[in-house]
Amino acid sequence: MSTEAQICANQANSQLSTGPKSAAGKAESCLNNFKYGLTGVSFSVLPWENEEEYNSLHSALQAQLEPRGPFERLIVEKMAQHQWLAQRALVLQDMCFNNELPTSDDDKKLALYLRYQTTHDRAYHKYFDQLMKFRAEARRDKIGFESQKAKEAEDARKQEAHEARIRLANAKAADLELDTEIRSTIEARLPGHVEIPFDRLKTVLTLALEDVARHITAEKAAA
Repeated sequence: MSTEAQICANQANSQLSTGPKSAAGKAESCLNNFKYGLTGVSFSVLPWENEEEYNSLHSALQAQLEPRGPFERLIVEKMAQHQWLAQRALVLQDMCFNNELPTSDDDKKLALYLRYQTTHDRAYHKYFDQLMKFRAEARRDKIGFESQKAKEAEDARKQEAHEARIRLANAKAADLELDTEIRSTIEARLPGHVEIPFDRLKTVLTLALEDVARHITAEKAAA
């Protein structure tokens, strides 16, 4: 059991220990239970960091890459996070160099921070490549879709032209059949009559039809 004197001494010593005061010291202290904040699935801006600077970084990437849709926005957000974590690793590296009397523990931390920086730099570029690949595939799909539409339109145009040629051929065939039938009827020699050429009959029929049309018009006008 502690004596009263030991308790008083501990209380006095606790007043002398106020924790780290410098920015580097606070950052190191903050990371003691946070495992450096460089690994894991969760991401957060640490108390010793400037959240506005992270928001600016995120906004700058969005303005530059102009993500479209939730998938692209998620990729850009991941890029911002990995870029921020790589910068955090650089800050922690500087802390190792700021110690006047570096220790073997500082060397181990420096190697660790260097590895974290490399990891997050690679992750940043991995997500960037993924974004570019996604957009390239989207462009290919769009080009393929437009090509398919153009092909379908061309096939429809060819089909319509083919059907028009068939209708024209059928009309010509019907006209030829009618012409043949009329010729065979009109040009047939009646008993005691002379055969009359069809071309001569066409002129007679035209004049007769015009005369009938005049009579009909006159009757309508008199009614």
